[in-house]
Amino acid sequence: MYIRILGSAAGGGFPQWNCGCRNCSELRAGSLQATTRTQTQLAFSPDGQVWFLLGASPDLRSQIIATAQLAPPPGDTTGSPIVGVFLTSADVDSVMGLLHLREFQSFFIFATAAVQRLLKNENRVFDVLHRADPPVLWQTLSPGARLACRFGEDPSAPPSFVCSPTSLGCDFPDFVSTELRRTLPSSEAVLALRFEQAGKSFCFAPCLSENSGEGMKAAASSNVAFLDGTFWSDDELIQTGRGQKTAREMGHLPLSGRDGLLAQFPKDSECRKILVHINNTNPILDENSDEHHTAREAGFEIAYDGMEVTL
Repeated sequence: MYIRILGSAAGGGFPQWNCGCRNCSELRAGSLQATTRTQTQLAFSPDGQVWFLLGASPDLRSQIIATAQLAPPPGDTTGSPIVGVFLTSADVDSVMGLLHLREFQSFFIFATAAVQRLLKNENRVFDVLHRADPPVLWQTLSPGARLACRFGEDPSAPPSFVCSPTSLGCDFPDFVSTELRRTLPSSEAVLALRFEQAGKSFCFAPCLSENSGEGMKAAASSNVAFLDGTFWSDDELIQTGRGQKTAREMGHLPLSGRDGLLAQFPKDSECRKILVHINNTNPILDENSDEHHTAREAGFEIAYDGMEVTL
């Protein structure tokens, strides 16, 4: 499998357009040892020919244009090698990029039944995806159920890959009303997705909370895991003046501390650990910072736009 990180930042990217925190200010001034990042977006291919997206970030159009592997083949005026999108949640930063894919091409969208309801029934703007002929095809992801994905003309061929969704115990986005939230199974709110092919596997878990033990296990048992690197400390937004909620209140396990991700991730795992969804306030973005070096010394890589992984 071929994996490419199209974007590695949390919502708003880095620098964030309306943020004057130390990281953003110094990056604009050219005095921070760091690189710009777009909002988290991964693409992977089981064969180097067809590609799948993990999430659909608001930056998706520019990310696709910047990636040669995702361009239409020479002479093809109507197609793209992108054949499917896997959604881990209904979060705005995970689904808004679908609107960039409304240009009359059919593809698959893989999501839980709850996320499908939010997008298909409660937010009619996504009806633009149905203009293709045939329209976009929705496929259901069920936590705990393995999904064999087969692409090609031979129905008897072995699966191209297998996707195993795991509930992360997180909540639905704030835009979902309390009344509607009561009717939706919480287990379908946010997923970790583990993909397997020919004995190799990777896991995508950009949102880990204190209730994400099963997702942590799925990640630790994979060859590569893309993990929640949103915040360094629990009170990061409060200390930087960028918010009033802690990381945990926002559903993210901070990296630091005795109960943080660096300490909690199983020490006996041989998994290659890559941090994604990094908030603009996170000090690990500064390559000269103590926090950056601490994360690296703990065995965690820090994702950047354009990073590639082959399994």
